[in-house]
Amino acid sequence: MTERAMPENLKHQDGLPPAMTRLVKELSRLPGIGEKTASRLVFNLLNRPRDQVIALAEALLEMKERVGLCSGCFGLSDHPRCQICDDERREREVICVVEGPADLMAIERARSFGGVYHVLNGALAPLDGIGPDDIKMKELIARVSPPAVVREVIIATNATVEGEATALYIARALKPLGVKTTRLARGLPAGGDLEYTDSATLTSALSGRREL
Repeated sequence: MTERAMPENLKHQDGLPPAMTRLVKELSRLPGIGEKTASRLVFNLLNRPRDQVIALAEALLEMKERVGLCSGCFGLSDHPRCQICDDERREREVICVVEGPADLMAIERARSFGGVYHVLNGALAPLDGIGPDDIKMKELIARVSPPAVVREVIIATNATVEGEATALYIARALKPLGVKTTRLARGLPAGGDLEYTDSATLTSALSGRREL
């Protein structure tokens, strides 16, 4: 049965076999995927060759089992250290601090930064109970503290209330260490996320960063 010919009642899971209903329910847990979209995905998977479905299942399991945090920058990696941290061509005296792995990927796509990263894996949000101990702040201070030689820390947190609060906290925490601290220029849209920012805007923001 093709998706175009799918009866309306099946789109709402009425009469679906339990195995399909379960898969629809699990897919619906993913961000941006509602019940209708999940149902379409399930019917699409049902009509695909068995080897393709198995390949998808194996890829999901492999990702879950192998991908973790890089011991250097705390970004995502399927090895103890990620490719960026192991790249000897990177300028290790310059560290770009981002909120999450998606932000790191966005900056990398711009191809305008040759340093290394520090992924906080979150941002300060006191109302939600997220404080400095809930993100990789201690690890950042440890990376910047002597005997480490760090010339500049670029704060590339998002231009949101939480991102701005995190940027100010980082600047104050690093000030006693005497490290130059800069913030991405306002080429970034207020309230926006790095993940959805185009490469040209990121390049402008990086080149126009300012000291805090």
